[in-house]
Amino acid sequence: MLYVGIAAAVLLALLVKSIYDERKYTTRLYQRMDREWGKVPTEEYSEDKYRSLQFYYNQQEKGEGNIDSITWNDLDMDQIFMTMNNTGSAAGEEYLFALLHRLNFSAEELAERNRLMKHFTEHRQERQKLQEQFMRMGKERNISIYEYINMLHLLKRESNTAHYLSIVLLLASAGMIFVSPVAGVFSVIVVGIYNAFSYYKRKSDIEKYFTVVSHLIRMMDGMKTLSGLADREIETYTASIRETLKVFAGFRKGARIVAGKRPTGDLLEGMVDYIRMLFHIDLIKFNQMIQIFDNNEAELTRLFETAGFLDAMIAASSFRVLMRDWCVPELTSEGGPFLSMREVYHPMLDNPVKASISENRSVLITGSNASGKSTFIKTLAINAILAQTIDTVMAEEYRASFFQVASSMALRDDIFSKESYYIVEIKSLKRIADRIGSGTPMLCFVDEVLRGTNTLERIAASAEILSDFASKNAICFAATHDIELTHILESRYSNYHFQEYVEGDQVLFDYKLYEGRAVSKNAIRLLKMLGYADRITERAEERARHFEQTGEWRACE
Repeated sequence: MLYVGIAAAVLLALLVKSIYDERKYTTRLYQRMDREWGKVPTEEYSEDKYRSLQFYYNQQEKGEGNIDSITWNDLDMDQIFMTMNNTGSAAGEEYLFALLHRLNFSAEELAERNRLMKHFTEHRQERQKLQEQFMRMGKERNISIYEYINMLHLLKRESNTAHYLSIVLLLASAGMIFVSPVAGVFSVIVVGIYNAFSYYKRKSDIEKYFTVVSHLIRMMDGMKTLSGLADREIETYTASIRETLKVFAGFRKGARIVAGKRPTGDLLEGMVDYIRMLFHIDLIKFNQMIQIFDNNEAELTRLFETAGFLDAMIAASSFRVLMRDWCVPELTSEGGPFLSMREVYHPMLDNPVKASISENRSVLITGSNASGKSTFIKTLAINAILAQTIDTVMAEEYRASFFQVASSMALRDDIFSKESYYIVEIKSLKRIADRIGSGTPMLCFVDEVLRGTNTLERIAASAEILSDFASKNAICFAATHDIELTHILESRYSNYHFQEYVEGDQVLFDYKLYEGRAVSKNAIRLLKMLGYADRITERAEERARHFEQTGEWRACE
């Protein structure tokens, strides 16, 4: 009786400690929510981690709303995603990554996203109840949950017979202690070592699958709790969750043995790990569950997408709080293409200079080096994408048509395919040309069109390409140093420019947008400022004046 009392006391103490640890863990979760809300996430991204985030997006059908890899890289959208990725779950960050790649053309769907974001921003308590469940689901290092949902059928099935036999041997060995203590203890040790060895061998063979199944069980547990929340604003989603979970109602009994809790310092959970190792109970349950998951892939995907969508909307609402100055866009599919922004700014700049523009035709932007042309067109493109993904624009006002969005900006030679810059550039422009003319207008952005070839052919070809863009169902913003284009395309493109001013021996920029074409030049002046010899800068100025007066370049003597 004494030993029974001691064992009972130990178990009671572990239970009390487990309850204490759980409450402490929950408190830390809520402190973390408050600390990270409206802040830049501190997530770290390895190459493998980032590759795993892309799987869900890569499996989706690509339509006219797709933001392709060239445009995504041109605009540094990775940075936008990482700044926004305040999600708590693997499903959330995979869904958010895909959402930012897919422009939405439904005013109703965007309004629903805005409704949820507004609700999550204004109702902290309700939002944090959801966040708690997403954070308990957690994220996985270098594993795409969606990928493995679709790969479970590839896992070789294993019989539980060997596991049952290992349990019988261990129990028989323990029973021998009452007959022959020395032989019984020795037998328990040998069988225990064998069970542990075979346990970890099998776990290593199915490590990623086991991790994902454990994650899916946590996800279903979290979604079960989430579906019972008394929040009328998300009732449509909770009702859908309850319906989907019915498929897994019977199977969920005992599933927790497979999915250990997230690390909390829980001693009771640590003891359960030893029980799993000796008796293989999690492997037995795992083998029983695989077939159920395999037969209900659609329902698993539905749970994944519902969890991912809600988590992504919470992250987007946190991004709104981080940005402070933003508006809900007014989008329409009626009439010709147009774009109107007031006080728009780049979300990744610490001290951005805001700009306003309103146009229903294409735009040429000229100006000196480093004056702000590229940053401005990136600002417009990023905000156009955010308008049709998270219904949020960094501006005081944004009114526009629904657009497809594409760019051709940060290009480089492709050394692997041995393609020159010019070949890469014309291919990039061709992909935009091929998309223009469909039902949805194109909003495209080009930085220094055809910079990879000589001046004569560049201006001639650029004029025709840009004219063709403007003549179709598109608005094109093109930054250029070629003032000639502003005259050639005057009938189809509006002209805007950025300018600089001289203060002492410095060339300074105000980064403000002005109407009309640029008239100042600073390339030779910048050579002077950086200390180039007077003989170089003076002869360069003289050579430039000669060309402007005669239209011919003077040969070097």
